[in-house]
Amino acid sequence: MIVLKEFEFDAAHYLPSYNGKCEHLHGHTYKLVVKVDGRPDMEGMVLDFSLLKKIVQTKVLRRLDHKLLNDVIPNPSAENIAIWVWNQLAKPLYGENRRLCEVEVWETRTSGCIYRGEFYEGELC
Repeated sequence: MIVLKEFEFDAAHYLPSYNGKCEHLHGHTYKLVVKVDGRPDMEGMVLDFSLLKKIVQTKVLRRLDHKLLNDVIPNPSAENIAIWVWNQLAKPLYGENRRLCEVEVWETRTSGCIYRGEFYEGELC
């Protein structure tokens, strides 16, 4: 079973390794979707949504919202943001009955990235 929660944050970035208009400073209202895979516990939940929200706010949003992403992530493409978010959340969201399954980072309504961590044979969401 997969539970998920959606978040938004506003941030600026530039892509120093890119040759095009996005190499210049600009901003987005990002959408972040965090998905946790697991088995419901005795309360019938994989993870309480309020705990998921608290962990994401503490580990991710406080560091990215209304910030220059380049101060946190050297080359903040959607792909690198997704990897960074995964690395912040994988351990705090791990539990006896659950694990982080997928992170989605959307720069615009139509453009985003999905990251599922390191790929291990036979391990899919």
